[in-house]
Amino acid sequence: MGEAKVIPFGSPDDGSGSGRRGNRQGGHGNPGGNGASASGAGGHAPGQAAAASGADASGADDPGTDGPGEQAGVPGQGGGSWEQKVAQGLAFLRRRVTGEYEVDDFGYDPELTDQVLMSLLRPLYEKYFRVEMRGVENIPDDGSALVVSNHSGTLPMDGLMLQVAVHDNHPAQRHLRLLAADLVFMLPVVNSIARKAGHTLACAEDAEALLGRGEVVGVMPEGFKGLGKPFSDRYKLQRFGRGGFVSTALRAGAPIVPCSIVGAEEIYPMVGNSRTLARLLGFPYFPVTPTFPWLGPLGAVPLPTKWTIQFGEPIETDGYPAGSADDPMLMFNLTDQIRETIQHTLYKLLVQRRSVFF
Repeated sequence: MGEAKVIPFGSPDDGSGSGRRGNRQGGHGNPGGNGASASGAGGHAPGQAAAASGADASGADDPGTDGPGEQAGVPGQGGGSWEQKVAQGLAFLRRRVTGEYEVDDFGYDPELTDQVLMSLLRPLYEKYFRVEMRGVENIPDDGSALVVSNHSGTLPMDGLMLQVAVHDNHPAQRHLRLLAADLVFMLPVVNSIARKAGHTLACAEDAEALLGRGEVVGVMPEGFKGLGKPFSDRYKLQRFGRGGFVSTALRAGAPIVPCSIVGAEEIYPMVGNSRTLARLLGFPYFPVTPTFPWLGPLGAVPLPTKWTIQFGEPIETDGYPAGSADDPMLMFNLTDQIRETIQHTLYKLLVQRRSVFF
């Protein structure tokens, strides 16, 4: 099997349109140094740019071809007969086998993400959780931005739904590059999938590299404290750490977009925590819910709650003087401002919510 082409940061093949659909990114290894982690622009996959330009040139007037802007050889793109879809699927598989696709330095594989991973997550987003998305226009059409969100739900499905929300609803269809905890990259299979989906280690070095490249980066500062909090503490934000994400945004001059997610807290109501099992398995917590572990694998099915994701107005950081990223008081004030904004929005959305499930 062929190997994918790696597009290093700053290379001539590295495109600048981070908001353009179909851009190719991905990578290898862990630049964070320890293979741990919970977003892109690059060159087009081989043949894709040619297909797009060919459609622009002749597809609009030729009833036998796809319309303008539709990409050939990529499953799920455009309409067409079943023969065309089969041909597109076979072309996709050929590129995977021969390595004719591109990844970036972090392992991000945009073609696989767009055509496979997003396709798998989209039914959950649209049909199961019925996500209502608001304010995505607060994420800029181009350039870097840092999305800061609350974290909950026992399993990190909120991050995945947030990734779909940005990609499918933003006018520029931007990709969200999530920063994740190191545990994500220590788990077999999960490690590889997370890298290909554009996730990387939650550390300042990786975040600065992505923001410097003009990416939209997502961070959930509560970490495991928010993800594994008991059901009785739902929608009560935990500590946001020391404000490292604010310092990173200031150094990059990237706007900070607060994000509030309602609905994820109830998918796995965590009524207990088996600390003994957690220590044995090396997990930060071992959840006990009304269905898990009592119903076995069936207990791992999330409840079909109704979600709302709201992006707030961006907080600009490019107006602060040089050296502001090292001012601890400024870090504290901005971190507290962002946390209070998210918490206030959560309460507002909860008041507006008719039901957990509708």
